[in-house]
Amino acid sequence: MSESSKTPTRLSVWSSAKPEAKAAGAGTVPLVRALSKLGLASRTQTEAWIAAGRLAVNGRVSRDPKLAVVPEKDQFTLDGVLLQQQARNCVVLHKPRGYVTTRNDEKGRKTVFDLLPESQQQWHAVGRLDMNTSGLLLLTNDSRLSSFLTDPVNAIPREYVVSVDGKVSEETLPKLTAGVMDEGEELRATKVSVRKLSGRESHLFVTLQEGKNRELRRLFKAVGHEVNKLKRIAFGPVLLGELDSGKHRELTAEEWQALTALMGPAARK
Repeated sequence: MSESSKTPTRLSVWSSAKPEAKAAGAGTVPLVRALSKLGLASRTQTEAWIAAGRLAVNGRVSRDPKLAVVPEKDQFTLDGVLLQQQARNCVVLHKPRGYVTTRNDEKGRKTVFDLLPESQQQWHAVGRLDMNTSGLLLLTNDSRLSSFLTDPVNAIPREYVVSVDGKVSEETLPKLTAGVMDEGEELRATKVSVRKLSGRESHLFVTLQEGKNRELRRLFKAVGHEVNKLKRIAFGPVLLGELDSGKHRELTAEEWQALTALMGPAARK
């Protein structure tokens, strides 16, 4: 394993979600989204099947992309063949820098799906990491899992190793958790601990709970420091560990158990 791909020792320990965390639940969605939520096809594929009259819901062909359906209950057939939902699954990918978190990129850049096998090409990422951020990215075919983990109400923590230019002063550290305003939006870390401070560069462990767009880069810039490197090492109870850059693995039984406990009864449906 290269030195750059190693994950530094994790100092803080994740604790259970807030008591107000809500349970995920199934509901109606437009037909054009249903197969994507089940991990069976992309929206583009579904749109094409609907337009061609190849897709039926509960035995009736539908040409209405906005038809309200319940993905977990309704039956979908393509050319008369039942589309079977895959077993719910999730993988941890160690995303390298330089990859975008999308299935297709109009600029021709490398995407995280270039690192996954054909059987996982219709899965979706749980949130995003920008192109210059590396580390833990969850990908799943379980829409309830991804919706629960990314809903700000549930306050699921994400932990990062952040390298910034210059020395972060003792006076600056409390500002990161007290919160700053940027473009009318409050940015706030829930936990900050120091790994290394020097005049040239500072390394910190930082935990967020909402995952707003480019939040850490904006947060540190607001207090006078540019982010040089950003790596996510934990998402809730799931840890990156020593997984090599560009590689992926399935969740362990313990990780599934921890996520199921968070989601409550809906996770077992």
